[in-house]
Amino acid sequence: MAEATTDPREHGHAVRAVATRQSASGNRNAVKSLVASTTGQLFEWYEWTAYAVFAPFIAAAMFNNDNPVSALLATFAVFAVGFLMRPLGGIVFGRIADVRGRKHVLIVTMLMMAGASLLIGILPTYDSIGVLASVLLLLARMIQGFAHGGESATAYSYVAEIAPPHRRGMWGSLVFVAIMGGTVIAYGIGGGITALLSETAVGDWGWRIPFLLGALFALFVLYLRRSMEESEVFDTAETVEMQGGGEVVPEVVTTFSRGRMVRAVGLVVAMVSGITVAHYTWSSYASTFAITQRDMDAGAAFWMIFGSQLIALCTLPLWGLLSDRIGRRPVIFIFAVGTIVTTPFLMGMISDQAWTLFVASLIAMTLVAAAGSILSSFMSEAFPTKMRSAGIGFAYSLSVAVFGGSAPYLNAQFIQWDLSWLISAYIIFLCVCTIVATAVMKETHGSDLHKVGDN
Repeated sequence: MAEATTDPREHGHAVRAVATRQSASGNRNAVKSLVASTTGQLFEWYEWTAYAVFAPFIAAAMFNNDNPVSALLATFAVFAVGFLMRPLGGIVFGRIADVRGRKHVLIVTMLMMAGASLLIGILPTYDSIGVLASVLLLLARMIQGFAHGGESATAYSYVAEIAPPHRRGMWGSLVFVAIMGGTVIAYGIGGGITALLSETAVGDWGWRIPFLLGALFALFVLYLRRSMEESEVFDTAETVEMQGGGEVVPEVVTTFSRGRMVRAVGLVVAMVSGITVAHYTWSSYASTFAITQRDMDAGAAFWMIFGSQLIALCTLPLWGLLSDRIGRRPVIFIFAVGTIVTTPFLMGMISDQAWTLFVASLIAMTLVAAAGSILSSFMSEAFPTKMRSAGIGFAYSLSVAVFGGSAPYLNAQFIQWDLSWLISAYIIFLCVCTIVATAVMKETHGSDLHKVGDN
């Protein structure tokens, strides 16, 4: 009886067909994981920005109103304290993400953010329980800041790792789409609430609505994140480590010395400084400045920020694609130089007319979008896999805490000192730091994340 034979060409076709199906399945899973990760970022930044949007109303509800300026400064101080918890969260959760995986951290941090958002939404006021209201608000923001530091670092790493190498800039830009998208939603809800409710109603209970909605939104995000897959880059590094019996550390770690790690962290801190101070000045303080210093209608101010940021975020994937073609550094330079040139004029043009805030914030946030679009790819390409989340977590969170989280408070303080010109001077100085750090960092677009640290 003759043996059955297989045509080698048929076997080759079958292998290619299986590989194609596996590749398509992998792409679909990567896209689903991308959606789950960025949707979580959308929620986190929506809730984070909602605090800044409703800062005047929170100040009235949670602090002593004998001195309204002092109450507003206290609210922004709590805002800054939340940011100061971010480096700690970045270190702790970044390390956990580098050891146990990205998915685990993205679920835990979401639970923490949801709980803190719910707490803010149901807090008794200062008139009800006195200073305890202020203390509980501070505690909630500290929990959020701790979780936020780990979430941001892990999301930046995760999206860069699951992205196709030649489209890492574009995929990474979606992380900042979520960041700006959360801001847009917060301002949209802020505008809707102030339009539908009286100022008294907003101050009494309306300001709680965004935080209660955020807690509900978190349940949907948790459902999405349950089906996320671990990044292939992390799994590969983990496999190499396991094959060494837990005694041999992957080469990408051993070749990345302590000195190079410190240098990379320092450069990322400096590079992010100008980006984050510009971002938080225009996303978290500009509307408050227009309302409190230029007597702009609160509802109009919220809608102007909403509209300008909605347009700016649409440019993010385009900036990311541009970085995939010409490199990361040129795009950072576009942001920094553009911000240095335009900032003094943009801050000066804001008046009680709503369109002035719209134009100023549109220009500023479009420039911020250029730099923000490549943060995920640029930072991930600066650290090896087994140090990536911890490195980003500390460097990014520290820079955002020191320069971004303090921006609304410093800006308000500059105004109180009658030194409003320092707002622009501070932004310009940090953008110069961004230029210097970026010039020192090497171009990384197209690099293999498996081999970061080998050269």
